[in-house]
Order: sequence, then structure tokens, then C-alpha cells
Amino acid sequence: MMSAVTTTYKVSGMSCGHCEGAVSGEISAIEGVTSVKAVASTGEVTVTSATEPDDEAVRAAVDEAGFELTGRA
Repeated sequence: MMSAVTTTYKVSGMSCGHCEGAVSGEISAIEGVTSVKAVASTGEVTVTSATEPDDEAVRAAVDEAGFELTGRA
């Protein structure tokens, strides 16, 4: 079994649990993503996926949720 890849991103604009849910929901829809943990207080979103995530796909998902991906943490 292949090991999972964990990547942490910085997202600006998240301020509450609803924000975390919106970001998590959009990123979870990306193929290969197995879990997402968004923390509004730190602005960090930890993505666990089967392979190295596509940063542009993650950026698009964050945009779709109404927030801004500022880069990897």
C-alpha cells in the first residue's frame, strides 16, 4: 500500500467553522484527496491525499469556496 501524502496550505479569509467546512468540502472533492482539516484560527488547511496534490486544483477549490490560497505552509 502506498503511503499518503500530507500537505499543509495557508488560506486567508477563514473566520469560523462554516468557513472551515466550505473549504474542506471543496478540497475533499479533488480526486485522490482522502482527508482535509481546515483550522480557521491558524488559516491552515492540512490535506491528506493518495498522491502529491495538484496545487492549482487546490487553489481552484479554495477559490470556489470563496477564500484565497496564499501558498503552502
